[in-house]
Amino acid sequence: MEFGDYLERTRQQATALRAAAVAAGPEAEVPTCPGWTVHRLVRHIARVQAQVVLALDADAAGEAPRTERPPEDWDELLAFWDGQVDTMLTELARRGSGAPAWAFAGFSGTAFWARRQAHETAIHRLDAEHAAHGDDVPHLVFDSEFAADGADEVLTIMVARFPAQVTGTVLVHAADAGRAWLVTLTTGAPPVVGKATDIDTDASLVGTADAVYRALWKRPSTALVNGDPALVAALRTP
Repeated sequence: MEFGDYLERTRQQATALRAAAVAAGPEAEVPTCPGWTVHRLVRHIARVQAQVVLALDADAAGEAPRTERPPEDWDELLAFWDGQVDTMLTELARRGSGAPAWAFAGFSGTAFWARRQAHETAIHRLDAEHAAHGDDVPHLVFDSEFAADGADEVLTIMVARFPAQVTGTVLVHAADAGRAWLVTLTTGAPPVVGKATDIDTDASLVGTADAVYRALWKRPSTALVNGDPALVAALRTP
């Protein structure tokens, strides 16, 4: 996906997240994030995107920028978040894909943040949808290109950050996108993620790109798990 596509997707997902959050109400529980209310969900995404705004001017090799606490009042919180989304997307568009910026996990730059925020916003949009509609959330919310890109991001950036606690191999296959990944887990070492060249693995996660994307983020999904489910569960995310 191109840089501009990520910015457009972030705007679309933020709009959908906001609508679902308002429909659910601030006190509604978020079943996909146990212990969270919609108010906490919106404060989380607002604070994350406020940090991204600061990260764009922070030393790429320095410490994480510290953000102010978003407002507690619901209406003020929504207005604060609206402002952060607008500023973040405006600044990313102005700077373009090759500008420096602080980021976590050994990455940096505006291109990283454009992709990361498209998927951060999309997954939390799902959380807001589940808060508003329970289990009655469509199985195909995300198109195959975007969802497959999200699966790639979570595997190659998020999952790869955490040392594995088990040993084995997992095939991840987003069938409708024609994308597949082989994840090799070795206890105590970061997972190794590459192209799938062998389907003879200890476990597999298979479905539409949308379903695989949700399953990797531990959200309700129709993806199928075969083989050892503990290996699929071991694909850790923040």
